[in-house]
Amino acid sequence: MVNILVAEDDENLNKLVCACLSGEGYSVCGCRDGAEALSALGERRFDMIISDIMMPNVDGFTLASAVRATDKTTPILFMTARDDMPSKSRGFRIGIDDYIVKPFDIGELILRVQAILRRADIGRNKKLELGNLVMDEDEHTAYVDGEELPLTVREFDILFRLLSYPKKTFTRAKLMEDLWDYDSSATSRTVDVYMAKLREKTAACDGFEIVTVHGLGYKAVLK
Repeated sequence: MVNILVAEDDENLNKLVCACLSGEGYSVCGCRDGAEALSALGERRFDMIISDIMMPNVDGFTLASAVRATDKTTPILFMTARDDMPSKSRGFRIGIDDYIVKPFDIGELILRVQAILRRADIGRNKKLELGNLVMDEDEHTAYVDGEELPLTVREFDILFRLLSYPKKTFTRAKLMEDLWDYDSSATSRTVDVYMAKLREKTAACDGFEIVTVHGLGYKAVLK
């Protein structure tokens, strides 16, 4: 069973989200602040974290940062009343996977949870199929309409990362941190050059496009 942690200090919203997720067949642990959430994370494994930003004791930014310090893969969804770009930018720079603004339709939240968990499962399976593109991370191969796509190792890693988390924005700094060595001479311009090459090489792919998120970085958007 999929285990989801919900950190939300509004008691009514916390109960509503937990009840709806439970109704979808998920095992849910509700916490009233970030400190309680961190305690729960120390006791058991969760497949996804849903967190408010503005909470007492430990806020959502601190919670997400603490998780990402040791765990780069567990999906994190922020649900918050903060609809400003600085908050969104800060969240994505920390490494969250999605962001939904209050008030929201509970049905939309469920759909986002399902989509995020589906993408996370793709990452664990090491194989990805989108439209006419097939990628295998273990073999480091990519095929379009059955023809091998000539990608360098780094191009493959960047593309697989983007496609494993459609709609998630990856900052240039995050891509450099994850995919280039610390002693590398790579700069944000280097990332831009790689993205331009990937767009050229994947022009025949019909399942996605690589989109520039101005001021932040890049994301893959499914067609």
